[in-house]
Amino acid sequence: MGGHLVTVATCSLNQWVLDWEGNLQRIVESIHLAKKAGARLRVGPELEICGYSGLDHFHELDVYTHSLEMLRKLLEDESCHDILIDVGLPILHRNIRYNARAILLNGKILLIRPKMWLANDGNYREMRHFTPWMRPRETELFHLPKILQEIQGETHVLFGDAVISTPETAFGAETCEELFTPKAPHIDMALDGVEIITNSSGSHFTLQKLDVRLKLILEATRKSGGVYLYSNQQGCDGERLYFDGCAMIIVNGEIVAQGSQFSLNDVEVVTATVDLEEVRAYRSSISRGLQAATSNAKYQRIQTSFEFSPEDEDTDIWKKPTLPRPPRYHSVEEEIALCGGCYLWDYLRRSGTAGYLVPLSGGIDSCATATLVFSMCRIVIQAIEDGNQQVIEDVRRICKYGKEGELPKTPQELCNQVFTTIYMGMSKQSSSETRGRAKALADAIGSYHVNLDIDDVYEAQKKLIVQTTNFEPKFKVHGGTVQENLTLQCLQARIRMVTAYEFGQILPTARGRPGGGSLLVLGSANVGESLRGYLTKYDCSSADINPIGSIDKADLKRFIAWAEKKFDLPCLHGFLTAVPTAELEPITQEYVQSDEADMGMTYAELTVFGRLRKLNKLGPYAMFQRLVHDWSADREKVEGDEAPFYTPRQVAEKVKRFFHFYAINRHKMTTLTPALHCNDYSPDDNRFDLRPFLYPPFWKSWSFKRIDMELEKIEKRREERAGKGKETEID
Repeated sequence: MGGHLVTVATCSLNQWVLDWEGNLQRIVESIHLAKKAGARLRVGPELEICGYSGLDHFHELDVYTHSLEMLRKLLEDESCHDILIDVGLPILHRNIRYNARAILLNGKILLIRPKMWLANDGNYREMRHFTPWMRPRETELFHLPKILQEIQGETHVLFGDAVISTPETAFGAETCEELFTPKAPHIDMALDGVEIITNSSGSHFTLQKLDVRLKLILEATRKSGGVYLYSNQQGCDGERLYFDGCAMIIVNGEIVAQGSQFSLNDVEVVTATVDLEEVRAYRSSISRGLQAATSNAKYQRIQTSFEFSPEDEDTDIWKKPTLPRPPRYHSVEEEIALCGGCYLWDYLRRSGTAGYLVPLSGGIDSCATATLVFSMCRIVIQAIEDGNQQVIEDVRRICKYGKEGELPKTPQELCNQVFTTIYMGMSKQSSSETRGRAKALADAIGSYHVNLDIDDVYEAQKKLIVQTTNFEPKFKVHGGTVQENLTLQCLQARIRMVTAYEFGQILPTARGRPGGGSLLVLGSANVGESLRGYLTKYDCSSADINPIGSIDKADLKRFIAWAEKKFDLPCLHGFLTAVPTAELEPITQEYVQSDEADMGMTYAELTVFGRLRKLNKLGPYAMFQRLVHDWSADREKVEGDEAPFYTPRQVAEKVKRFFHFYAINRHKMTTLTPALHCNDYSPDDNRFDLRPFLYPPFWKSWSFKRIDMELEKIEKRREERAGKGKETEID
């Protein structure tokens, strides 16, 4: 029967798409660390050999060829023997592309298990690249290519949905999305006596998603009992997604080991010793036994003599089960700081550039972007202090420190090397307050700061219009039309974008940085402004990457308020109290430009519109039907209700205004800077939110007419009700 104490390992790996040898090196390192901890089973992330975010590369035969070549190297590596390995890779079987797991032992393949339920929502496009295995609990033979036949000593291995049986237990594998389905494979596996279940994931970060993920993983064994090993990709693997690791081991609905959610460690292995007798005791209920006995879901078992827990280990009294521990979560503010910082470091070190540049406006959005870069520097300095050799090597390369050179000791020192902030003012539009806030922030975080005015460039471009057309455009405050006002505002905004890239390309050389290079320009348009289209196409919203592009204004303010205290940056307080303004129009005694006044809606309302449009899948008419109740001026105020109070007509006007501007500005989303994905109502047109960018005029659409019809009924009913109320008072 064997022993009952089993040490198992799962891991988070910072893989990089198509980094074949680098990915293999990290896989091997994780196996070595698992073996060193005494583990007899190791599970890794989804598609870890090639990297998860391969997208249309999965149509290329090279990906399948190189994946098998790396698999051969892994099988040949005797240092990876004496442990069961669950590794992820794409497989081409009978001309069908599969997302699969290979179960390995001592240089042999025991099973290739294809994914059965593919992720195909939001950022996931697996059905575009792979075919699901649609035959539960069935297997067939996979014809091995020659390079694997030599090692296997056979021409075929089993391919399909089966489980592995050892002398003391059985384990089965499910992959990422399968956990999230209503009838997940682990249910049938558990009823068929499988006691250990592995899950290999490529699950990306969104704010507070870990809570949902944890509930599902805990529920997987809380009902059915068992040991659940969750592995996940960690870091930026070449896309706008950050994979937030958090490898876990759960026993009977309780966490016994949990890895970090955000980390600069390329390899993180989590191990635990579990007691199989606890699983058997947990599954002893009569109702569970009846369901298991009558279940027709029987799995083919692949027998192996490899022992998870040799009997003589039961006499090792120093070996004991890992105790349960409470789950570890981060607040929204911490998630923004840690996710943004880790993602930016991965992007920087893998891009081969010299650093980042951010145009600082003195407003909270560019302030948040700069603070995220400072968060990155804090995380890197902590990793250096912890002795992270990969981070030390990357810092030496990026900052051009020699092997014997002194490394930066503070976040500010690192910030000065890799981060430039630039304030591009206009003498009549820019206030001394915004200029001062930008300078104070740069001083506090240590960035290399450039303070300049763009008046000469602006006047030269404006003069081009006058000389060519014999017409001089004016701002609204000087009597100009709406079109003139927009032209002059957009002119300034686009000059700033060109200037930012100009300085980004030359500054490392001008500063005498060894090796020169160029800087990546960061954007600072938040999710609400992108959704509303409140930005100039090809202005400073156009950049190389935007770390705040899917975060709303409220969360950014929470983050800045948190960072003010946590990062000891008192200067951030001024950004919190300032009125959001683009500063693209002249400041007069009677007029100062305001974002919310320009947009005709508040940032809080934009967040509501965004969530209802994307998450609740509501068009104009359905959104009006929802908000006329949620924002009703006639509702009773209750504790915790922070929604505005509007009449039905005001709600109709708000909804129409939002969809009108959303429609006419949708074309801007096609050129939107790639944004770190943090929210599930992001309007990112290129990957996440696929919609037309040429709409019929909403103001004369049938949807708006239906709103008017509904509004007429509601107002008529309100009038009748008000009239009855007056009659009652008279009586």
